[in-house]
Amino acid sequence: MTVIQQIITVLIAGAATILTRFLPFAAFRHGAPRYIRYLGDVLPGAVFGLLVVYCVKDVDVMGGYHGAPEAIGILITALSYLWRRNMLTSILAGTLSYMVLVNLVFV
Repeated sequence: MTVIQQIITVLIAGAATILTRFLPFAAFRHGAPRYIRYLGDVLPGAVFGLLVVYCVKDVDVMGGYHGAPEAIGILITALSYLWRRNMLTSILAGTLSYMVLVNLVFV
């Protein structure tokens, strides 16, 4: 891929990202329908659950550390969410704790 093609690709990807971020605000300028508000309430939790399933799908509980780093990371994520009620903070806390456990503790 040439430099021009790379620049065009990045510009198109950026435009598509901006469009998908701003289009809902333009479409629902006068208020979103009830089912859209409902999806806005339930989808973050569903995506969070999907992330948990994806992260533990390849854990071998019969070998190695028996999934201890993953279990501790999930526990820290859940507890920090219950404590602060902030999904971004809880994801960050769980990810950081998992990375510390895997790279420094369970080596």
